[in-house]
Amino acid sequence: MADVPSDLHYTTDHEWVKTDGEVITVGITRYAADALGDVVYVDHPAVGSTHQKGAIVGEVESTKSVGEIFSPASGEIVETNQAVVDAPETINADPYGDGWLFRMKTDGVDGLMDAAAYTELIGG
Repeated sequence: MADVPSDLHYTTDHEWVKTDGEVITVGITRYAADALGDVVYVDHPAVGSTHQKGAIVGEVESTKSVGEIFSPASGEIVETNQAVVDAPETINADPYGDGWLFRMKTDGVDGLMDAAAYTELIGG
């Protein structure tokens, strides 16, 4: 069974989203981290920048490929996780914890999947 926490929401682009009022925390799923392989570089959006839902906001590079990070909602970046820039392997080790990518202030996260739907998407 895939590692898909039930308290998060998910995108079809394999990002996870944790909501806390108007602020969401975003990262990539274990499925995405495993598919990428060993993460060696992270580029995330600048604090204060605004993005529309679906816009490319950064990338995660591994020894095998480069994966784009898409904004799961429209809003403003309020915090980024410097720890994953300094130690990209944190994404592989703890994608749902210390491996988060950025936090965004948004008006909502409509259209995201729950854990059951995401599990079905990845064939879990």
